Parts: sequence; structure tokens; C-alpha cells
Amino acid sequence: MKLCYFNDFRLGVLKGDSVVDITDTVKDIPHRDSRDLICGLIEHWDKYKSKVEKAAADGKGVPLKDVKLRPPVPRPGNIVCMAVNYMEDGTLKEKPQINAFHKAASCVIGEGDTMVLPDVPATIFEGEAELALIMGKPAKNVSQGDAMKHIFGYTCFIDGSARGLPPPGNVFFQMKSRDTFCPIGPWIVTADEIADPQNLAIELKNNGETMQKFNTNDMAHLIPRCIEWVSSIHPLNPGDILATGTNHRGLHSFMDGDKVELTIEKVGTLKFNVKDEHKRKWARTTRSQHKDKGGEGPHTPQLSGKYAK
Repeated sequence: MKLCYFNDFRLGVLKGDSVVDITDTVKDIPHRDSRDLICGLIEHWDKYKSKVEKAAADGKGVPLKDVKLRPPVPRPGNIVCMAVNYMEDGTLKEKPQINAFHKAASCVIGEGDTMVLPDVPATIFEGEAELALIMGKPAKNVSQGDAMKHIFGYTCFIDGSARGLPPPGNVFFQMKSRDTFCPIGPWIVTADEIADPQNLAIELKNNGETMQKFNTNDMAHLIPRCIEWVSSIHPLNPGDILATGTNHRGLHSFMDGDKVELTIEKVGTLKFNVKDEHKRKWARTTRSQHKDKGGEGPHTPQLSGKYAK
């Protein structure tokens, strides 16, 4: 099943090329407004699954092309991002130590929205293509053997980054938690629809050009281990997001006017735009291309615009 938000944050189920409104079916779940319904539905899924399936089967729906999709989890309690969690196409000689960081939940945007590059002296702006887990059952000190039972579903995820901000050192908060720096969507695919999330093709295109292309089978720490490790630090609750990391070799500059498409096999395609009022420019060069050319640092330098050296 594919669950989405659309228009004025109505909760829907995709049925072919249409969306069936199920908001009224689940409206008795306690919530502040409709944007919180998805987390309540996930928490009480066993009780409401059959009701949702019936509403989706009986409902007429409206064409998907005629609705405005919204982030499928507009208000997650936690967003946890795995750090350096790919073997980079076999270029890493050793498995990196497991690590992660938090991203502010208020960064979330959805399908067709715009990532806005802020007025800060970043050396580059990047967006990392990732498979995200939407947590279902509460997870605390979960074993790897039980970990997959705690996943409700999957969605596409972009980890926006403003690299190189001063002061040097631990700058993850201001690098990762910028407003609009977390596009997700276009919907949630429930876990029962994806037999093996550890073997999914991921492709990110920028203005039609493929920039990142990798598979989730290249993860250094597999999904069960990620859940085990994160849940040993703090609980993961229904609707929380755990992003599983990216292959950094295809990272490249995000610039004004970019149209980005992230496609994950069996999940879907997330599309969003990039805006920069300061029109900063970088070469459209991936990290691996920059390294192969003997460039200094991990990424290509800024060429023009505000803060260019």
C-alpha cells in the first residue's frame, strides 16, 4: 500500500493513478490536525489496516496528476541520518565505524517543493540521495534479529548539506538542519510491498543528468544493524524517520534553478526544485570526478557569486 498526504494535508491511499481520501476513515485517532494523523495511523495500524484497505477499495479517488502531494510524514518526532554508511562502490578499504546524527524535523518538505539555499558562506550545497525507513512499532534496544519487524514502510529522502561553514569542527547542526533541507516522499510504501530493501537501485538526476547511481546492497552497516544501534541510544517511535546513508561519490553542487529527481526502485520518484537568490555557481562535477582530476578537497570550489573567493 502507498500512503500519502495531498492538497490541504488530506491523508490518502494511492490506487493506480488516483488518490483515495481516507482522512475521515481515521479521523477518530487523537491528533492536533491532519498532519499528525499519519503517525497515529502508523501507531495503531493493526486496528485500522482493514478499515483503510476497505476505504481505498470502495473509494473513487481523484487523479494523482490533479492533486498537490505533501510530505508523507510532515511532523516526524525524530529524523536520524546514518553517516558514511556506504562502501562507496568498493573504494573504501575498511568498513567505516557506525555513526549517525539528528536532522531537525522542521526541515521537511515534499514533492514539488523547493529547497532554498540560505545566505551563508558554505563552500558548497549538496543533497544526498537516501532510502529512509519509516518506523512502525516502538523500537528500544532492538536486536538485529527483530529489527525489520519495527519498520512500517519506506520513502525517498534527501539529506541537504551546507558544507564548510565556520567555525571549523562540529558544525552538523547548522550544516544539516537548514530550513527546507529535508525533501521526502512522494509517499510511504508499506514494508510488506518490498521484500528486500537491502537490494534497491537508487538514482538521482539533476536537470535530467544522472549524478548518483548506487544500490542499497553497498551499505557498510545493513538496515538491521542501523536500527539496533540507533535504538540502543534512544527509542524510535511510530512515524520517526531513519535515513540509511548515501554513496558520496556522486555528490555534487546544488544550484539555483536545479530540478532534482530521486528514484528508488519499488518506492517511487521524488521531485523537487532548488532556489538560490544569490545565484552562486560551481562546476557540475561529482566528488569522484573532482578527485579523479586531482582537485584539492572533497568537492569542486565555488566559481562565482556571493562568498566566492
